[in-house]
Amino acid sequence: MQPDLQRQQPVFTGNTDLAVGQNKVLRNTYMLLAVSLVPTIVGAIVGTNFLSFAFMRASPILAALAILAVFYGWIYMIERNKNSSLGLYLLLGFTFCMGLLLGPLLQRTLGFQNGAQLVMVAAGGTAGVFFVLAGIAANVKRDFSFLNKFILVGFIVIMLAVVANIFLQMPAISMALCGAFIIFSSAIILWQINSIVRGGETNYISATLTLYISIYNIFTSLLQLLGLGGDRD
Repeated sequence: MQPDLQRQQPVFTGNTDLAVGQNKVLRNTYMLLAVSLVPTIVGAIVGTNFLSFAFMRASPILAALAILAVFYGWIYMIERNKNSSLGLYLLLGFTFCMGLLLGPLLQRTLGFQNGAQLVMVAAGGTAGVFFVLAGIAANVKRDFSFLNKFILVGFIVIMLAVVANIFLQMPAISMALCGAFIIFSSAIILWQINSIVRGGETNYISATLTLYISIYNIFTSLLQLLGLGGDRD
């Protein structure tokens, strides 16, 4: 009796193809995220060592508003071109400029006796937070789409506070914003990676942009909080 070869062949379903696609998006996102850190580091070196940012100190309100306008305009252009190579180049240019904007914070932090140590602690803390959250989001079966409302409301509240503090310049609000950014960005990391794993996000450029901004916000917020205990020369 001849064996039923048709029954012995593996059956591939749409779920298998979906899983392969999800893994590809996640892998490409992690790779691009790692690559995006290179222009950020280069930009940070340039901004810290070769730029004075005198214009930001002379007109802090105008500078902050201009940075916000460029920031969201650039994000819009990346999202508009996320399905083409132009979106990739725009993303890398964006990460370089974000590195440049680290200049004032790094200059102030490195002015402390333990400034270099504070930067390393903030970087290590950011990496630790990301890897823990990424592991949870990718491996826990729970759907984190319930965070959508929290992220939307959080974004509105934080942006209102950011704009208000541009004019008020109150240290207490600045420190509260640092804590809010850490919580908010952590929620976004959980939501974004979980969305990729579940097939809700299929574009790795868009996903990388979201994760990059979250990591950037966590790093800068941690560094500002750590700077409260910095040792001055």
